[in-house]
Amino acid sequence: MKKNLTLLAVLFFMGIMTAAAQSLQPYFNLGTFNENANSLEQKVSSLLTENGYEVLGTYHPGDNNDWTVLAFTSDAIKKLSLEFKDRGALAAVLKVGMIEKDGKTTLSIQNPEYMFLAYWGKQMNGQEQKVTQCSKEIMQLFSTLGTPEAFGGSVKRETLPKYHYKIMMPYFDDPDELAEFSSFEEGVKIISENLKAGKGKTKDVYTLIFPDQKIAVFGVGLMDKETGSAHFLPIIGESHLAAMPYQIILQGTKTTALPGRYRLALFWPDLTMGTFMKIMSTPGNIKTTLKELTQK
Repeated sequence: MKKNLTLLAVLFFMGIMTAAAQSLQPYFNLGTFNENANSLEQKVSSLLTENGYEVLGTYHPGDNNDWTVLAFTSDAIKKLSLEFKDRGALAAVLKVGMIEKDGKTTLSIQNPEYMFLAYWGKQMNGQEQKVTQCSKEIMQLFSTLGTPEAFGGSVKRETLPKYHYKIMMPYFDDPDELAEFSSFEEGVKIISENLKAGKGKTKDVYTLIFPDQKIAVFGVGLMDKETGSAHFLPIIGESHLAAMPYQIILQGTKTTALPGRYRLALFWPDLTMGTFMKIMSTPGNIKTTLKELTQK
């Protein structure tokens, strides 16, 4: 039975890769399940941990119990992320989204290859096979839950490493600079304490620390009802909630974040300019909130 599931997963993945040979979409829908989100979350968590992955945290964006996000990683993903010096650790964590309605739950996952190419593509120097293999293994595992169907807006594969939404919009390597600390340890302490206290109406979803490299990634839930995910997700599309939570990265003594005009556009690439204008204040609000988390 296990061999059959593995073979089926491989075939699913090969079909996905063939169909998306020239473009990628940011998510895969794995189906709608006849169970509530809490039950499905436990099932997904068990699947991950039983197969060598680590669940870092879960939360409900906007405190909406119908929306659940689960963040996970693995030793292999973390090790690979450290090969990319310019904020490569941001792609060390992938997310699963669950939306419950009328007792049924729709399950989605970030497309790992999409994110890897967007975050690491310009820095790749011989890691292409590792990236493909890592993406393949993740999708093989999730294909045992359902048939992956890509969604979320098509982006050409070769465009992802230099992705930007429109002319004059930022790229991956145009980060928002948040703060600089006297030491890496001070930075971890201040941000961790602020998250624990919920400063700026935030939630500590996960913290991933690489002490030897002096790198830390903080998963930040934006919980303000007026400016956070409860505000902008219904406008731009809550089916993409696996893009959450937002992240701060500390490298050495400096903290940065991906600008909202890049990150939101990357994970909602099919947004019209008209819809984007409805959340025109959101990128600035996010930066203000994240900056507050870096202050004593």
